[in-house]
Amino acid sequence: MAGDSESKPFWTKFLRSLRARGLENVQLVISDSHSGLVAAIRTVFLGTAWQRCWVHFVRDVFSVIEKGSGETVAATIRTIFAQTTGAAVRSQPDVVADMLGRQFPQVKTMLLNTATDITAFWDFPPDHWKKIWSTNPLERLNREIKRRADVVLIFPNPPALDRLAAAVPAELHDEWQAFDRRYLSEDSMAELLNSKPAGQDRELPPEQEPNQLGQ
Repeated sequence: MAGDSESKPFWTKFLRSLRARGLENVQLVISDSHSGLVAAIRTVFLGTAWQRCWVHFVRDVFSVIEKGSGETVAATIRTIFAQTTGAAVRSQPDVVADMLGRQFPQVKTMLLNTATDITAFWDFPPDHWKKIWSTNPLERLNREIKRRADVVLIFPNPPALDRLAAAVPAELHDEWQAFDRRYLSEDSMAELLNSKPAGQDRELPPEQEPNQLGQ
């Protein structure tokens, strides 16, 4: 679906079209903080958890600090996502805000205002954390669609572009089917569907810890 704006009406129409096609039981939506999109998510998927993409959040932070300070600030923020328990994840934004607050007061305010949104992942199975705290997988897919579209350059009509764009996820789906690959494992999905009530702590296995911004 294409639109001329990223307003709430556009995103509401788009999300409702997904529901009309059979999307149901949505437990988490991951996106950037575009106001129209977030408002539409809360309208169409009432009660569904929302995870603000933390990589986009860090990029927003970069816009309010000097360029030379970026890596130091990013490394400090990354400690939130290096925690291995839900309790630690929930408390770390306050720790980071205090660490950065004196030199970067705007960053402290941003962290405190968005702490809940960038740490929504903690209430899901730990094996999922690394895969649901950002929109990086979707962005990689979008880059591949753009790469192929750039090769064609000019499309005769909108359906031609739709066919090319749809081919990319279809190929990925076929690959997953052929090689029995899943983005989220069957076991971890079973844990999600039979998960503890919100608020009970979970622990992240050591091998799932992040070590760079793009993860």
